[in-house]
Amino acid sequence: MNESSRQAYACYYSVYIMELTFVDYLGFAGVSLILLAFFLNLRKLLDTNHLVYLLLNLVGAALACLASLLMEYLPFVLLEGTWLLVSAGALRRKYLAWKEARQYV
Repeated sequence: MNESSRQAYACYYSVYIMELTFVDYLGFAGVSLILLAFFLNLRKLLDTNHLVYLLLNLVGAALACLASLLMEYLPFVLLEGTWLLVSAGALRRKYLAWKEARQYV
């Protein structure tokens, strides 16, 4: 790669990084939380019923869904919205089980 190619690449790379918007960072944050939950589960550090796992998925899906909605990218709104609803349902079941268990204490 000659010098002008390196400069063009560096210029393109720096401009590309600077053009990230708040919505991009919002999406990255959401997807990162979902991937963190997935990674921790694969490493057997978090079970799929663990509260932290469920919250990581819920918050991650909410952020990613919001970013997709703001970008008007409907396929990912559907994907992340479904992920959000499934996570919320799992959290609700966990809460109801906890609430029922507390009744008998």
